[in-house]
Amino acid sequence: MDFELPEELAEVQKLARDFAEKEIAPAAAKDDREHVFRKDLVVKMGDLGFYGCLIPEAYGGNGLGFLAHALISEEIARVHSAIRVYINMQAGPAVTLYEFGNDAQKKKFLPGLLSGETNGLFAITEPDAGSDVAAMKTTAQRDGDDYLINGTKIWITNATVADSGVIFAYTNRAQKHRGMSAFYVDLHHPGVNRRDLDKLGAHASPTGELTFDNFRVPADNLIGQEGDGFKICMRHLNHTRLGCAAGAVGLAKAARQAAVNYANQREQFGQKIGQFQMNQDLIAQMVVQEEAARLLVYRAACRADRGQPYNLEASMAKYAGAEAAAFCADSALKILGAYGYSTEFPVERYYRDAKSYQIVEGSANIQKLIIAQDALGYRKANR
Repeated sequence: MDFELPEELAEVQKLARDFAEKEIAPAAAKDDREHVFRKDLVVKMGDLGFYGCLIPEAYGGNGLGFLAHALISEEIARVHSAIRVYINMQAGPAVTLYEFGNDAQKKKFLPGLLSGETNGLFAITEPDAGSDVAAMKTTAQRDGDDYLINGTKIWITNATVADSGVIFAYTNRAQKHRGMSAFYVDLHHPGVNRRDLDKLGAHASPTGELTFDNFRVPADNLIGQEGDGFKICMRHLNHTRLGCAAGAVGLAKAARQAAVNYANQREQFGQKIGQFQMNQDLIAQMVVQEEAARLLVYRAACRADRGQPYNLEASMAKYAGAEAAAFCADSALKILGAYGYSTEFPVERYYRDAKSYQIVEGSANIQKLIIAQDALGYRKANR
């Protein structure tokens, strides 16, 4: 068991770290404050191959693997968590197309996603279907050589800026979750209405609602077969969940670093506040939670790179990462006090952004459900 990164992956990590510091950090506060979607960063990260880790070179990726993908996500999130979300919006649909799409679909749609020229998304959540994916009501009815999609998707990242993406809908509701299907759609076609939704954090990553009204999709854009949608959706979430977990670790690190730096500078009662045991208690917990979550992320990524099932490991990493991000951000705010609460410093942004990790890609309770049911033997996650 070797805990040192191979040279190639260490170089990937450094590339992502340098990019984040140079290209993202200078405008992070402004982008968050003004709710700016950075299309230029989408393209620049595509140029560096950040979206292609899970895609072989034959289809335009670099095939570096899941651990490389996690390292990149962690470094980007450490500087600005909202920008990390761009990676999932490109790489998520890309790996779904690679795993389940036909050759024509891969050749047609993957280049744009991997380069960042095409803004991607995936749409699962609905007003009455969040954690219960099978409760979705969106339908796709066959109409000649097309499907007509009707329904509403909500809290969809990139809803207002995406060019295309993966949409999940029922082609046969009578078969329940076995009647769900997946489509890759062009969102510039008529029949879709977009609405922006404001939220607590991740302001540089737009979120919104998509309403489909007889939205016409060519039958050739069906991913896999009719009825494959639930299987595709679960596999898709497993991949994006890992990237999300890595991002949470990056955010936890940013909060921990901010707290340590401040504790070594601020003086009260004649000494650095880092010398007070109550602050040391918080920092010790921050360090351990961050490191433990990182190891869980890397373990899940390594299993995925070896071709082993990693559903359970991804859930553990996502749960631990999200809790670490929330704890570290909260603790950093406590240590910085008024400065942590001030919008002039990044800790309040860390605090707002951290909460999303306990919700997206399967909430904390869903992850605990997966983990507990596996432990109890009721439903093995890696079956």
